[in-house]
Amino acid sequence: MNRKQRSLTAVPKKIIVTLVLILTLQITWNHYLPSFPAKIEHLTTPPQLELLQILSLGDNIVGSKLLMLWLQAFDSQSGQFLSYRQFDYDTLRIWLKRILQLDPKSQYPLLAASHFYSMVNDTTKKKQMLNFVYKQFFIDPDNRWQWLAHASLIAKHRLKDLPLALKYAQAIAAHSSENMPFWAKEMQIFILEDMGELEQVRLIVGGMFANGQITELNEIKYFNEKLENLENLEKQLGRVIK
Repeated sequence: MNRKQRSLTAVPKKIIVTLVLILTLQITWNHYLPSFPAKIEHLTTPPQLELLQILSLGDNIVGSKLLMLWLQAFDSQSGQFLSYRQFDYDTLRIWLKRILQLDPKSQYPLLAASHFYSMVNDTTKKKQMLNFVYKQFFIDPDNRWQWLAHASLIAKHRLKDLPLALKYAQAIAAHSSENMPFWAKEMQIFILEDMGELEQVRLIVGGMFANGQITELNEIKYFNEKLENLENLEKQLGRVIK
């Protein structure tokens, strides 16, 4: 079934009424509540998917969007801005997963994981987000490859973790389709080259020729030149070793 864009007028009236009521109660509560020193709230484990579906009142797409908006605003509390380092990334990962389960076609949770939450200055938390994108990729490779490609670039350039970058790039290559651009499928070649794995590069490129994956004239010329360069490089390395 084709996915249609929803305008605000398409949102069920009961959801709009509920949101207005919640907002009114919150404003009233904040107005009459005595002021206390601001206390930072931390993310708690999200409800189970079944409960979220019930709370979405039959419109999981709208429910997913509202939850994502709420999550994105969570770092601003009572005039304070939380650093992503203060987030519990295990809990954050579960929230992102729930939002995706509500609307599997949504791209924003993966964008947030690979672009925003992975920018945290904490290697462990950064890897948590990249690994989340990696696992979610396998559910729908055709529509999620770009986020894993970005994760591979982060692993390579920011984490300087070439084996991790290669792992992500190889997953894209193994689940490639006509919907993916050629540069995404060939990412593993450049990472292997950076790792000095020249023989693997030769085998992969040779396999691509043999399987008919390389058909465009410019691609054929490019990879023929790459094979020639690899051969020359291997000869130079051989002379150095001798």
